Amino acid sequence: MNAYDLIADAIAEKGGFDSVFWVACGGSLIDLLPAHELLKREATTFASEAYTAREFDIMRPKRLGEKSLVIACSHSGNTPEVIDACSIAKAAGATVIAQTDNAGSGIDNGEWTCWVYPWGEGVPQAEVPAGISLALAAELLDQQEGYADLADMYEGIAKMDRILPAAREKVNAELCDRFAALCQDHKFLYILGSGPVFSQTYGFAICSLMEMQWQSCAYIHSGEYFHGPFEVTEPGVFYFLQMSSSECRAMDERALAFLETHTDTLMVLDAMEYGMDQVPASVRAFLDPILFYAMNCELRSARGKVFDHHPDVRRYMGIEKY
Repeated sequence: MNAYDLIADAIAEKGGFDSVFWVACGGSLIDLLPAHELLKREATTFASEAYTAREFDIMRPKRLGEKSLVIACSHSGNTPEVIDACSIAKAAGATVIAQTDNAGSGIDNGEWTCWVYPWGEGVPQAEVPAGISLALAAELLDQQEGYADLADMYEGIAKMDRILPAAREKVNAELCDRFAALCQDHKFLYILGSGPVFSQTYGFAICSLMEMQWQSCAYIHSGEYFHGPFEVTEPGVFYFLQMSSSECRAMDERALAFLETHTDTLMVLDAMEYGMDQVPASVRAFLDPILFYAMNCELRSARGKVFDHHPDVRRYMGIEKY
């Protein structure tokens, strides 16, 4: 299965699309958001929207119809809200492309196209949801209206496989121990980021730390920081800043300048220092989240070792009825 053929077949059947909906929950939604950001910025002939699946089901958009493309993801393949969303989309006449790691699961049921991907150490970025979704978005752009940076996108996705091993070594050598130690000293922290990276600012908070480490924290947009949240900044408050390598970096740099003079507890992870300068500038914004996801995994693992809390441990998810 490949993005070019999927999009070519979909356009041949429908004659083009006027809307794209990205639908998932939690970490799966986070993987889709950079592709949504790409379409939100570049598309001129169609609109792109991203939904957490339950909201899509309850507040289904009226423009959902024959000319809609719905791209969904459920890593387990059995997320009820996502399966429901795919059924709703199909009933509305939309083209549905689902993604899952679990062949034969509830979402891989033959009712719509389902891309079953591998998962685990060493799997290329082109074969997991973040890369698959960017390829689908780039192909849709190119085939429906032309996308000058298509080759850069494919080059960038491939380059991430060469960048990440060294980046993992670097973050472990430079940041992981300090991050874990600061979590021991601080029951709460704020995480800042902007642009497409904000998907991983959100993801680091709700998935890596709240879900997998039971660490209280909050996520703040670097641009929105100055429209309220900066009033709580003071010495002793822990801030973690994710600095983009794209044009959105200007927002992060403004936040950094303020944080450096108003708190004594600051950590910065700068994408430009972790290999993103090797990626074509035209697509860096949308590939930065792949870097930050990998770095977030290393940071949560380091915290988990210090707290003797394996990232797979849960107390509610999949245990209680909710």
